[in-house]
Amino acid sequence: MATRHQARQAVVSLLYADELSGINDQFLDEFLEGKKIRNERRTQVEASLNGISENLEKIDAIINENLKEHKVAELGVIERAILRLGVYEMKFSDTDAPVIINEAIELAKELGSESAPKLVNGVLDAIKKAQ
Repeated sequence: MATRHQARQAVVSLLYADELSGINDQFLDEFLEGKKIRNERRTQVEASLNGISENLEKIDAIINENLKEHKVAELGVIERAILRLGVYEMKFSDTDAPVIINEAIELAKELGSESAPKLVNGVLDAIKKAQ
């Protein structure tokens, strides 16, 4: 069974794919099955994707308010996806902010640019402090 971390990796990957070329239900099914993300974790991934999509303007506004030098549209696609997931979880889930921030930093280390962990930590920490 997939872990929560693997489910978050899948969300970031799917947000990336969706931004670059779009995703459909068949792609989603094949991707999640290929990653062995099933049952509760699949539900988690789908809920996150739907929640991010439904609240994208709010999420991006929150990110923009907490970026110092850039706007969300100027970020790399991976960094943008990680931040969107982090903000979604902070604002729309019961997961503790330190857990969300730690997970986002780990995703940034694994998937993002060299500067991504610092950026993700700074933005999400600022959002946590503003709550």
